[in-house]
Amino acid sequence: MDRNLCRDREAIPETYSAPLATRIVGGGAYARSREKGVAVSEGATIGDDGLARCPWGAEPAIYREYHDTEWGRPIRGDDELFERISLEAFQSGLSWLTILRKREAFRAAFAGFRIEAVAAFTEEDEARLLDDAGIVRNRAKIAATIANARAAQRLDGGLTELIWSFAPPQRERPKAIGEIPAVTPESTALSKALKKQGFRFVGPTTAYAMMQAIGMVDDHLAECHTEPERR
Repeated sequence: MDRNLCRDREAIPETYSAPLATRIVGGGAYARSREKGVAVSEGATIGDDGLARCPWGAEPAIYREYHDTEWGRPIRGDDELFERISLEAFQSGLSWLTILRKREAFRAAFAGFRIEAVAAFTEEDEARLLDDAGIVRNRAKIAATIANARAAQRLDGGLTELIWSFAPPQRERPKAIGEIPAVTPESTALSKALKKQGFRFVGPTTAYAMMQAIGMVDDHLAECHTEPERR
């Protein structure tokens, strides 16, 4: 087995199971958590600051900041969306906490996730990335990120137009984690469309996690203190 496929594993916090708290999706992931006997709050959690949050966003502090200031807020812009696609791909099978902690290193390594710059990466750049201890050194994911940048360059209308064309109608916020799906018809369709354009590591579950992160869907719980935003 390629050693580069094995050295990106890091310890996952035990507060929640990996599928729920580190992937930040619900539905089937929540069910798997219960099957494993992991205690997961269904409703909002009150933090030490007195604010109600989605249970995964209460702690540690880096999760709280991400939950409060970024997750679920509408994001547009091709480079910005390319970063989200890339980070979701690197997170696959790992802790989201790992990705958040390495985020600035990822940005430095991948030229700020500027599509034009990453699309021009060479074999020397791939070798550099595989030696960069600050990121997740997975050969397949690194190659996919470069390939995805090139795929994004080929899009006629741009990445923002493609991704947001699959936004579902707005709905009420879920009351509990167990109401949040892991996959939807829209995420499945988006996954197929991205793959058709040559994107990799963009399965339906990954696509839905991205839709949550960029505010295409609002899966903050109804009792969460964050204010719903217009898309």
